Amino acid sequence: MCGNALYFENSVCLSCGTGLGYSRDEADIVPVDGYGRYVDAAGLIWHVCRNLNLSGCTWLARFPGGQCSACDLTRVRPNDADAKGLSQFPVAERAKRWLLVDLDRLGFPVVGKGEDATYGLCFDLLSSVAENVTIGHADGVITMDLAESDDAYRVRVQEQLGEPYRTMLGHFRHEVGHYMEWRLVEGTDRIAEARRLFGDETADYQAEIDRHYSQGPPANWWERYISTYATMHPYEDFAETWAHFLHMTDTVETAHIYGLARTGGIQDSPSFRAFVTDTWIPLSTALNMVNRSMGKADLYPFVIPDPVLDKLDFIASLRPGS
Repeated sequence: MCGNALYFENSVCLSCGTGLGYSRDEADIVPVDGYGRYVDAAGLIWHVCRNLNLSGCTWLARFPGGQCSACDLTRVRPNDADAKGLSQFPVAERAKRWLLVDLDRLGFPVVGKGEDATYGLCFDLLSSVAENVTIGHADGVITMDLAESDDAYRVRVQEQLGEPYRTMLGHFRHEVGHYMEWRLVEGTDRIAEARRLFGDETADYQAEIDRHYSQGPPANWWERYISTYATMHPYEDFAETWAHFLHMTDTVETAHIYGLARTGGIQDSPSFRAFVTDTWIPLSTALNMVNRSMGKADLYPFVIPDPVLDKLDFIASLRPGS
């Protein structure tokens, strides 16, 4: 290749015209030949995913005409007659791929339902053109409403709910937090510590949600929670905190690559608490001020009190090998 800068979703170099694909095994963007093939260091031949034109997927698949490991995780997508749903589908798939890179980078294994029907992960990316879709997680199935791909719709809901932040990637990070709590905390020796930090997850979920929407968040909620949504139920507190864990680690890594952060990740800090106080807070403050200089809303409109730092530290400790 010509040495031109490449970006995560590039399928071709805009300078020299070389075809590109993302090698998940190598965590790198690699060149493909005129037939969409790439030969790795072990001599294995990989192929551009068959969903390149459908969802913009640039990841490499093991077999010609096959789909990649990211696309394998999508169990349901809009049907071919749903033009609006299909137009929204690529935004969701892009966010899902970004999520998977987050998890890969941090060492969290991702096993699909094809490998583990009981505890594996999959995604139902549903169009709400003809039916109501509720975003959520249940038994390893993450359901996403593709209407959230539409900026105008998402901002309208954000304003209705009084949320400071709402993105498609944020939804994916939040919902996979529910999955990770189910897999890594519930039924393990970490559950007692999780309950001390987040509360008892066996509390009646619907009753707590009804309470939240009728009474609002508790007084001085910002002293113990990352967001008002986190106050609804211990499950939501964990998932919200998990999402912020991914927001922070990914943003710092990107900032480091571009010379905006002194360290590149949590491996460079003695603890996640130190990572937040020494790296994340100075960086996010600076980025907020940059946004204000452009007349835009803060990039990270959240405050992180000590109890949330404790929760973030717990989540970081769930990484394999921690």
